Parts: sequence; structure tokens; C-alpha cells
Amino acid sequence: MKRIPINKPSITSKEIEYVNDAIANGWGEKCYDYIHKFEKLFRDYQDSKYSLATSSCTGAMHLALMAMGIKEGDEVIVPEITWIASAEPILYIGAKPVFVDVLDDTWCIDPISFKNSITKKTKAVIVVHLYGNVANMDEIIEIAKSNNIKILEDAAEGLGSKYKNLKCGSIGDIGVFSFHGTKTMTTGEGGILVTNNESYYKKAKILNDHGRNSEDPENKPYWMRDYGYKYKMSNLQAALGCAQVERIEELLLKKISIHNIYKTFLSPISDKVIINKNSKDTDCIFWLPTLLIKKGIRFNRDKFLKQMSDLKIEMRPFFYPLSILPMFSENKNNLVSYNIYKRGFNLPSFHEITYEEQLYISDKVIQYFNSTKC
Repeated sequence: MKRIPINKPSITSKEIEYVNDAIANGWGEKCYDYIHKFEKLFRDYQDSKYSLATSSCTGAMHLALMAMGIKEGDEVIVPEITWIASAEPILYIGAKPVFVDVLDDTWCIDPISFKNSITKKTKAVIVVHLYGNVANMDEIIEIAKSNNIKILEDAAEGLGSKYKNLKCGSIGDIGVFSFHGTKTMTTGEGGILVTNNESYYKKAKILNDHGRNSEDPENKPYWMRDYGYKYKMSNLQAALGCAQVERIEELLLKKISIHNIYKTFLSPISDKVIINKNSKDTDCIFWLPTLLIKKGIRFNRDKFLKQMSDLKIEMRPFFYPLSILPMFSENKNNLVSYNIYKRGFNLPSFHEITYEEQLYISDKVIQYFNSTKC
């Protein structure tokens, strides 16, 4: 059997056709055509008023924080369990990330921990929809509004997931998405920012174009009032993205199917492992089917992942708590985060994974947990 990857994009003749057209014709006055088309397709899908395509989700987060007015010395609350890109843009600005605990069922930000961590310097909270799971947005919004805190949704892994029938990424003040090659849909690399706030959008757009502002009274070629950045997506990437958005329902439905097959196959060890699932008011896409070993079950994650790798199965470990990383200060008061990371891992879920491959993976996981090795 060939090695089974954790994830890879689904590329069809549609994607190839669009990219080839961008390569052949997307230059000069047409150099933004696919970018503008992609932005419209995506904001229409998200039911958002504005969208801004970027070279990465990290770049989109940086622009979002600046558009919301986050400045040096401010504090931004971030859940412990997430990829470091959720915190890095805070550091770019000179603000301080404040790490809070997650819930033990969704693995998303704990509203109580969020509330208890608010200070006079707290200006924003980053809500991460981890692995396609969905955060408790009602409680988060209530806390944020009562404390004048802005909400940035990191939906890099939450594309297609919903909270009370609202699409993740379009519930808070600004939402950001990732189109890395491992994500549900891809532009190779890339990201996007969505919002219903015109002011935030206009500010982010100016910042994303070296500070150029077409509405500036002194606007003239190569004139800008202030410096900005360049997180712009290329026309070639956007062409790929257009094809992917046009296939979005197909891509999302396959993610759900993959998750449900794993859930069925792994039911014989449901007394030992928990697979991510929908909670109240949510419809999760499950970008990565994730297993959490129940408390009391002896488990060496590194040893397990090595054994799966030897069997040609690529899996990913659950994210570390960010505060455990060397550049930060440990916060072991975040008890859930410091406990679950040792017990979790992600299963392969690429679009073309076969029924037989899922059966093989599930059988090897079951064999491991039914043996004395764990």
C-alpha cells in the first residue's frame, strides 16, 4: 500500500482550465480579474458584504487586527489550543497575546476562561473554530459586547461549519480563512478576510496595497499617505480558488462523509476514544477527524504516531498549548489545554481517500488500542 497522506487538495480539470487561462491571459488589464471574481464568489458563499483575498490566512489576520485598531501594548485573547499563526500577527503589532483555556468537548475557547482573563488592556478576542469544530458564539458575543471587545474569527479550519445556521467566519466582526494545500479548499497558499463592516474592509484594503488609497483626495499614481503591506493574492492562485469555490458543496459533503465513515469504523473502541462531533446549535464540517483518548487510558502519543507512520499512515498530533512553547510563559492554569494535547491526534481526510484506506487506518488504530502496547 502507498503511503496515506493526512491531507492534499482535490484538483480536477476545472481547476487546471482556470489556472491555464490565468497563465495565458491574466496579465495587463486582466491581472486582477480572477482575484475580483474569487472575492465575489467567496463573500457570496459566506453571506458577507466584503471580502479581501490575501497571500495567507496569517496575513489576513494581521490586516484584520490592524483594521480593528489593535495597537502596541493592547491585549488580545487567544485560545491555548491552536496553530501559532493565530497568535503571531498579534506580536507583529507589538500587542500581547493572552492565552486562555478551551472546553473539553469542542476544544474551542472556553467563554468563562475568556471572561476571567479580560483586563483594561483587552481589545479583541480571537475565536478559533478548531479542526472544524465550532465555538460557542452566543456566549462569546455577549461577553465581548459587554466589555467593548472586538471578535476576530479564525475560521482557517472552520470553512463550511455553522453555528445556529450562520457560517463560521461571518459571525464576528471579521473572519479569516486559510487556503493552504491541506485545507478543505485551496489556492495553493493564500487566505481571505470577510466582514460586514465597511470601515474595517476599507482600512484592510488600503493596508494590503502598500497604503495606497484610491479615495484619497491627493490620490495619484504611486502616491500613498502612509506605509502598508503586501499580502495580496496572485491572479493564478485566485483562478484555482474560483474553481474550488464552485465545487465547495462537493468538497464539504465529502468531509462529512469521511468523518462519518471513521465514526462507524471506530465504534468498537468508543469506550477508549472520542471522535469530534457536533455540539448544541452546530453543524460541523470536521476538516480533520480528530480522536481524543479518554482519561485513564494509557497512551504514548509519540510512540503511537511513529507506529502509524511505519504502517504508512500519516497522522498529525493535536496542537500543543501555545504557552508551552519556548517564546511564551507557561500557563498551566489552563488545565484542559495542558491535559488534552497529549491525548489527541488527527486522521487522514483528503478528498480522494478511499473506503478501503479508511478501513485500513481504522483497523490499525483498533488493533493498537486493543493490544497491550498502549
